[in-house]
Amino acid sequence: MQITITARHFELTKAIRDYVETSCLKLKKYFDHIITVHATLALENSRNLCELSLHAAKFSLQSQAEEMDMYLSIDNAIDKMEGQIKKLKDRITDHQKRALKEQFDDFSRATDFQVDAVDRKRKTLKTKRVVTEPLTVSEALEKLEGSQDEYLIFKNIETDSINVLVTKDHEVYKLLEP
Repeated sequence: MQITITARHFELTKAIRDYVETSCLKLKKYFDHIITVHATLALENSRNLCELSLHAAKFSLQSQAEEMDMYLSIDNAIDKMEGQIKKLKDRITDHQKRALKEQFDDFSRATDFQVDAVDRKRKTLKTKRVVTEPLTVSEALEKLEGSQDEYLIFKNIETDSINVLVTKDHEVYKLLEP
């Protein structure tokens, strides 16, 4: 991570430079893919301004703070940047979890296992992993009527348990509750 510091209308001291660098390095623990951080420090009419600009591979973030003390303005700008990074990271991980959910929609596998050791008969057990979505019974009925499937596995909102809705001819339905 490359850190650049620009000072406007005042002389940048080594103490402030070190403080900015150590504060910016703390951002690395929240997000690893930071390429550059540019800090602009300014002194205007006894107000201390700190503007941070962070660049990563696919995005850039900016934060700014204004205080009476330069160290306090740096801290506030870093805190705002941390909040933005956390929000961005949550959005990225949520998107990845959603992508994993879609991956498991059609996930199935077949396993061969032996039933009888004497006759050496084998049966195939097909396993299908299903991601349940929270629905009411009426919503599940509507969803099953709109599809060609013979069953629907869902999480019942009213009882907070996994239920199975089964039909053979889309006229008679069975609700299986644990």
